[in-house]
Amino acid sequence: MKKISFSWQGVLALVLTAIAIITLPLMAEGAPDPVSPLTVGLTITLIVALAFISFASLPKPYIAAVLLVGAHWAAWVLLADVTGNEGLATRSFFLLIAACWLLAWRCVTELSAMTPGSSLGRSFLRLLIPAIFGAWILIIWEALTRGAGIPFVLLPPPSAIGVRIAGSLPILADDVRQTIFKAVFAGYIIGCGAGFAVAILADRVAFLRCGLLPIGNMVSALPIIGVAPIMVMWFGFDWQSKAAVVTIMTFFPMLVNTVAGLAASGPMERDLMQTYASNYWQTLLKLRLPAAMPFIFNALKINSTLALIGAIVAEFFGTPIVGMGFRISTEIGRMNVDMVWAEIAVAALVGSIFYGVVALAERAVTFWHPSIRGG
Repeated sequence: MKKISFSWQGVLALVLTAIAIITLPLMAEGAPDPVSPLTVGLTITLIVALAFISFASLPKPYIAAVLLVGAHWAAWVLLADVTGNEGLATRSFFLLIAACWLLAWRCVTELSAMTPGSSLGRSFLRLLIPAIFGAWILIIWEALTRGAGIPFVLLPPPSAIGVRIAGSLPILADDVRQTIFKAVFAGYIIGCGAGFAVAILADRVAFLRCGLLPIGNMVSALPIIGVAPIMVMWFGFDWQSKAAVVTIMTFFPMLVNTVAGLAASGPMERDLMQTYASNYWQTLLKLRLPAAMPFIFNALKINSTLALIGAIVAEFFGTPIVGMGFRISTEIGRMNVDMVWAEIAVAALVGSIFYGVVALAERAVTFWHPSIRGG
């Protein structure tokens, strides 16, 4: 029976670790918080052990679990060592971080090859693999900014951004309430609802269909930086002007996608409905709208990101002293870069949740579609 299964990630991790040992220490001379030799030795031993474990012919869940815990533990120890020694990390530190990353890569490879029998297990893997990928983006970001001593005003480390978020929760909550729950949601609902209603009307009236779609393509190309100041002049500085910008940005994607979706049903299905003596509205509700749902949800997902971008950018051109766009433009002028990144992180989180809710609704409504059944 085969006892060893070499992986190129494990082999390369061993090579990088060997080079790191040759180029020790981890920190340059004169570091204010020197790393103890015991910590360095235990970390290197852990990385080497993980590399050899990745070669073992063990069940994939065991190898993946050990690599998951071990690689992230070793990376955490290395990041703890560089804290307080910013800008003094040597080549050995970065080589060991790269070795940990390779072992995490091997972990993801093992997880990707697994085929859980239950839907819960498959859903867990679909969440775990992107989570590991995202965690390593943050780990490498932290290692580079602290290890290389990148100036704080250029790129703060993720840990500093996290501290800023934790210390500014009331301010961030007020900004989210102003931008998301007022401007984004109002504009999104109005824009998508109006686009859907006009699409139904355009499908009924050929004149509107031929006249509106070219205008929709033209309006979609309008720069938001030109529309936002006009909306502020028309509707004032509060959230109503931002909702108007979001409405404009979301209206035409919904219109174009819905019109295309209503034409997606085949002629055979329409002929079958005619043989049942169905009128226009019966055919629309029972055949054409269900067939158009993938197109409609595609517009909803696109608009979920467009709405957030539109509201934040619109706040650059006049707003009360609250809002995510206002905070970004104000704090960057004060060189409070960590607060700017905190707002960006919160916006990304809210936007991802918004998109995820729409995607879950799509799976529930279009469960019959091959793309959903295949997933």
